[in-house]
Amino acid sequence: MSNFVQEQLREYRNKNENIGRLIIKCPDQPGIVAAVTTFLKEHNANIVELSQYSMNPEGGTFFTRIEFECPDLKKQGEKLEQEFQEVADQFSMEWKFNYVSDLKRAAIFVSKEPHCLLELLWEWQSGDLMMDIALVISNHEDARATVEALQIPYYYIPANKDIRKEVEEKQLKLLQVFEIDLIILARYMQILTPDFVAAHPNRIINIHHSFLPAFIGARPYERAYDRGVKLIGATSHYVTNDLDEGPIIEQDIGRVNHRDSAEDMKKAGRTIERRVLARAVKWHIEDRVIVHGNKTVVF
Repeated sequence: MSNFVQEQLREYRNKNENIGRLIIKCPDQPGIVAAVTTFLKEHNANIVELSQYSMNPEGGTFFTRIEFECPDLKKQGEKLEQEFQEVADQFSMEWKFNYVSDLKRAAIFVSKEPHCLLELLWEWQSGDLMMDIALVISNHEDARATVEALQIPYYYIPANKDIRKEVEEKQLKLLQVFEIDLIILARYMQILTPDFVAAHPNRIINIHHSFLPAFIGARPYERAYDRGVKLIGATSHYVTNDLDEGPIIEQDIGRVNHRDSAEDMKKAGRTIERRVLARAVKWHIEDRVIVHGNKTVVF
């Protein structure tokens, strides 16, 4: 990556070396917040942001995201996690401590359409997506010059349904070598196998138009134009084995009318896709998304 981006990421890590995030999901019951905040106070941690949500105070599921500052967090993080287990056991919690200075390492998958990739690269360069873009993988060569100009490794791996297993073996090796935490499908027009998806649960983010389940398959904007639709949009979600039906992270829409051609609608759709994917990625890397079944809670 460029020296400018490296310096931005270095400054961010240094600035946030004592900032942690505690993500919790558990059965709702009295005393959860009191127990967690008391624990943090006793460990000299100052809460800087707290969000919580209950699906139902009586027998529902409780979710919370707590961002805190704690002196020498890196040194005492392991001890903090070990001692928190007692609180977690008391309330049957699913939980995780994340350290803000440990930036998530991302791989971006792209095919021929570059708009979502370009948006992610711009947001990343401008400091709005604080993650390490470790590599870009594509089944086309179109984006190589753009990516390599930013000193990001670019891997061209031709792909189609007949060689899908062989392709994914190469991809998985790269993801392992680069120690990837997050996979972003920035208009990557290949279906992933169940084995690939299972290896990265809730760590693959996809983007597509929001016509589904209408206009499935090729040329959706042309068919939407023929149908005279008045709203177009985009959906970003985690990938599951059910094609385009994973937990939704973010959606947005735009209005169109009879004056818009199919090409106009396609351009508008690309603009919406760009911002929806960027927001979904940003929320994921900031630990704002908690998956529950096939839904998400986004703080």
